[in-house]
Amino acid sequence: MALASSSLISFKPCLSAPFQKPRRSIVVANSAEPSSKSASQSTASASASAPASTKWSLNSWRTKKALQLPEYPDQSSVDQVLHTLETFPPIVFAGEARSLEEKLAQAAMGNAFLLQGGDCAESFKEFNANNIRDTFRVILQMGVVLMFGGQMPVIKVGRMAGQFAKPRSDPFEEKNGVKLPSYRGDNVNGDAFDAASRIPDPQRMIRAYTQSVATLNLLRAFATGGYAAMQRVNQWNLDFMERSEQGDRYRELAHRVDEALGFMIAAGLTSEHPIMTTTEFWTSHECLLLPYEQALTREDSTTGLHYDCSAHMLWVGERTRQLDGAHVEFLRGVANPLGIKVSDKMDPNELVKLIDILNPKNKPGRITVIVRMGAENMRVKLPHLIRAVRGAGQIVTWVSDPMHGNTIKAPSGLKTRSFDAIRAELRAFFDVHDQEGSYPGGVHLEMTGQNVTECVGGSRTITYDDLSSRYHTHCDPRLNASQSLELAFNIAERLRKKRMQSLTSL
Repeated sequence: MALASSSLISFKPCLSAPFQKPRRSIVVANSAEPSSKSASQSTASASASAPASTKWSLNSWRTKKALQLPEYPDQSSVDQVLHTLETFPPIVFAGEARSLEEKLAQAAMGNAFLLQGGDCAESFKEFNANNIRDTFRVILQMGVVLMFGGQMPVIKVGRMAGQFAKPRSDPFEEKNGVKLPSYRGDNVNGDAFDAASRIPDPQRMIRAYTQSVATLNLLRAFATGGYAAMQRVNQWNLDFMERSEQGDRYRELAHRVDEALGFMIAAGLTSEHPIMTTTEFWTSHECLLLPYEQALTREDSTTGLHYDCSAHMLWVGERTRQLDGAHVEFLRGVANPLGIKVSDKMDPNELVKLIDILNPKNKPGRITVIVRMGAENMRVKLPHLIRAVRGAGQIVTWVSDPMHGNTIKAPSGLKTRSFDAIRAELRAFFDVHDQEGSYPGGVHLEMTGQNVTECVGGSRTITYDDLSSRYHTHCDPRLNASQSLELAFNIAERLRKKRMQSLTSL
């Protein structure tokens, strides 16, 4: 991944006062929704005092109501950890985030496609090089399939190197009559169901930082060190997919890519050209644990803008996107490209207001709207959102998250998702954009390169009875490599269809 030449030396750490007394004035609400209104509602007073009308500062979010933040038992320990994080180097660089924003602007115009995928939540115990490599490899495979079908650049963004914190619908969970605080992600507390594990521990933020750095270091090596070279396209197949329908389809595509590469080399594009030997890869996560995000925010001396250097792209979730909330206040002041998770509860007028707060200059590539609402709701609700945003003249990248609107409980009690439902929601997403004349800009998936059995269905037909055999997630169910690749072929067909329709209309 190429870095801007100035970005390695262009950050001024924010080490001064903001983390002293203001820390103790945070307004924390542990409920998933505001007590007086839902995440999909905004009152007239909230609109009148919209954050964009006030001056932003690094800690101005602390004056707002902050949902989904943990209550640490010892604030002095939190302060020490945050001060340590302030002194640490940035995980990503401003130049990289700006480059991603430029790519996303192309996706907003229908000239590129965003592939965003990775774990529901990264964990400390599953952290190893093989897991990182396998997820990266599946994303590479999916990227080739999408690029070949759509004949357009594919922007590869991982839910990796920082996707730890998880929002919860209830601050407590109960098992066999025992009630404990909910698990909020490995950077907050542990997933074991015992009182000690569920106590928020600020030291976990340090471990999350170091794991994120190590993960991104390995991803950079894979992306630029030859592993991602197009000549290796045949070698990216995972071992357990050797004898599968999706593995066969991928091999056939890989042979066609090899033939195309041979032609390009014969035409003068040598195999040593950077475009043939490297790939660009970015990272993203939900901006949830605000003290951690603030501690890793730096001022870019080349532009004077603040960047949250924990990831290239951040998104605000369904439970924390209140117009007058702390998360929106924090995000409006950082220059990273931003995502907004949107369900069927989102009011079109509120979405317009939220986009205006986060992107008042209407900069292309700044805002990605990630829609998650189920296939039926998609066909009913999404057109109104598209029309409202278009009517306001706002430029956004529309992306489908077909995972979160399709979580169900299996007879065994395990959470799962139906591959057919995921595919149906994606089909509805493309259908609506065809109907509205807008651009389907990407897909956002919870997936893994491991051979797990967490989502039912797909060509290898995982059943409810199969779930327990390799159910490894400690949070939400993920697509395995075969299911992810099958979905990529489905999407590629739609992209190819759209491309052919565009050509025939010329």
